Amino acid sequence: MLALDAGNALFKSLADGQDPKAKLRAGLLLEQMAAQGYTAMAVGQRDLVLGVDFLKKKTKGAKPALVSVNLVDAKGQRLFPASVVTTAGGLKVGIIGASPDGAAVLPPGVQGQPVQPAVAAEVKRLRETQKVDLVVLLAAVPYAEAVKLAQGAEGVDFVVQSHDGRGVGMAQRQGVSTLIPPGERGRQVAKLELSVEGAGPFSDQSESQRALEGQRMVEANIARVKERLKAAQDDATRRSLQETLTSFEARRDALGRDAAAAPVKGGRTFLLSYVQLGADVASDKAVQQQVERVEPPGTGGH
Repeated sequence: MLALDAGNALFKSLADGQDPKAKLRAGLLLEQMAAQGYTAMAVGQRDLVLGVDFLKKKTKGAKPALVSVNLVDAKGQRLFPASVVTTAGGLKVGIIGASPDGAAVLPPGVQGQPVQPAVAAEVKRLRETQKVDLVVLLAAVPYAEAVKLAQGAEGVDFVVQSHDGRGVGMAQRQGVSTLIPPGERGRQVAKLELSVEGAGPFSDQSESQRALEGQRMVEANIARVKERLKAAQDDATRRSLQETLTSFEARRDALGRDAAAAPVKGGRTFLLSYVQLGADVASDKAVQQQVERVEPPGTGGH
């Protein structure tokens, strides 16, 4: 198992730097990521609220590794490693971090270089020099930028996006890569299971299941339209209902073909699901005590 964070995890807002407890909360989050074995985290805009020195001090010599391919200082020197390489499940995995560019509000002395060319250069290095089997881009950038990255980042297998809270969702094939929503504010953990037998692009194992569920919904709509058609008296209503029925039947047939289509034999596949962290998931008592020292029960942030 490889545990990663797409960034923007440490502070709730850019104004949190004025709250003394926000620093304790950010430190606790980093400590728990280390305790849980997180390998890497992208540096997002909301992780920089207390500056670069705070982040480096809290993570010095420990996991998770903070990665950003495009954050530099006033002299143009990179502030964090662009990527890390690790092994999981017998695969050599390259993990790149991407942060917002110069359009974002960043601390003094921190500059965000253009994201796409920086990512492209690092992917090329990982593929050609490090000979990695898999590339994951942790994109702590706005959603629109993450879509562009997924569409144009040749050599990237998965893009995991943070910045704007979008919650859970479906994996989206965007050009050459697959865009993954990681959940929101620790309420869910995204679980991405990979089958790496064979070669070629990854295909989504859940597509046929979603098509089957969609087909059942359309079948129910077809049955309702047929009942209305039987009861219809005037020709105009009947024509309208017949057009609707024809459209639904075409959609049903298309979904049926999608449901029957299996992933390419010998190809690589993925399955995205979410673990909901609700009341049914037991709390770790020791961690809960640490949390309650920072955010006592009954407060708005608890």
